[in-house]
Amino acid sequence: MSTLSSEARVVGIDVGTKRVGVAVADPLRLFAQPHGTYAPDEALDVLQALRDADGIARIVVGWPLTEEGTAEEATEMVEAYVERIREALGTVEVAREDERYTSEIAKDLLREAGVSQPGRYDKGRVDAAAAAVILQGFLNRTG
Repeated sequence: MSTLSSEARVVGIDVGTKRVGVAVADPLRLFAQPHGTYAPDEALDVLQALRDADGIARIVVGWPLTEEGTAEEATEMVEAYVERIREALGTVEVAREDERYTSEIAKDLLREAGVSQPGRYDKGRVDAAAAAVILQGFLNRTG
């Protein structure tokens, strides 16, 4: 059983150099759904708005790892973005979730949902779906 406040939301993010995919868990924390894809600065505004509207109990960040499970070049960029989140939101709990293969899983899920081929490869749509995959993995693991 989770010790997080039941009112505040759990948010997942997939951080990239150009875009940040954002996903939000339902109030019962059973399901993750894509919220959108934003430029990095805009994503901070979106996170602040989510915090102000519903509260944020935790942000689950997709953590880039190599095939062997070690940090890679992108890890530093994500670490720097997490610091920006903390500066923008103040005290917020941040959890890391392995993001290996999440973009491929997201594309598969979009295909299964009947999204046409051009839409499945829209990077913004994939980033938001990948954020949902990251968040759903966390929700499934922490129940």
